[in-house]
Amino acid sequence: MGMSVTISAARAHDAEHIFKLQYLCYQTEAELYGDYGIEPLTQSLEDLRAEIAQGHALVARLGDEVVASVRARVDEGGTARIAKLIVHPRMQRHGLGGRLLDAIEERFAGEPGAKRFQLFTGHRSESNLQLYRSRGYVPVASEQVGPKLTLVTLEKEASALGAPPGRSLGEYVA
Repeated sequence: MGMSVTISAARAHDAEHIFKLQYLCYQTEAELYGDYGIEPLTQSLEDLRAEIAQGHALVARLGDEVVASVRARVDEGGTARIAKLIVHPRMQRHGLGGRLLDAIEERFAGEPGAKRFQLFTGHRSESNLQLYRSRGYVPVASEQVGPKLTLVTLEKEASALGAPPGRSLGEYVA
């Protein structure tokens, strides 16, 4: 008998699980760019807790295990900044990242202050770029942040939501 993956708001006690998952998931990014000093690998647990408290975080659970997460917050200009979309390596390539992205967008689409969604990824992170483009994001800027890494910023208007209409957060169950 298989178990379903459920997506819900992160709870305070999820921070340590998210922290460990983040460290695991960003190993491949660090290897891709030859830089193990990237922020997701050096972020402290306290900083992660503060980041979650300042915005909104979702987790995907397989039973009791946190297998994916995403965080976002809306800035003063009305941009919902989506960050650290992570999926456990064994759960990748099954649509879970797209479901989390849809769910976090839906969470902020109802806020009057959220006018657009924005996220970024490394220029060599083809699977990330493909996912974001498939969800309607378009590149709007790039910034070289190191000798081997250029960050690509992608954006879409809140009116162009990628989630199917009429679905609620509770319906994101595998």
